[in-house]
Amino acid sequence: MAKFCQNCGAKLNDDQDVCLNCGKYVQNQKTANTNPNAKSKLVAGLLGIFLGALGVHNFYLGYNGKATTQLLISILSCGILSPIVGIWGLVEGIMILAGNINVDANNIPLKD
Repeated sequence: MAKFCQNCGAKLNDDQDVCLNCGKYVQNQKTANTNPNAKSKLVAGLLGIFLGALGVHNFYLGYNGKATTQLLISILSCGILSPIVGIWGLVEGIMILAGNINVDANNIPLKD
């Protein structure tokens, strides 16, 4: 069965762990992610849905710049802009749970 890179779509050999076209880590589709440093997709998604206005899900995944931006927008606007940032976090939480965001800041695939 042919294997393709989820990032760029290039065809891969069965034993390849890194795409030679784009350089991204390719998760082996036959086995589950057993990396001890892998973050949980469920935890990240729920943090995005419930605490997205504070950027907690992005802190969890290691996207500290984006997380700090979300936190500062919410705090410095005295909560006035927090519904907008909350929608931003909600959308990202749904994207994480749907699999559209599937790696953390260190490019390690999220575990299910």
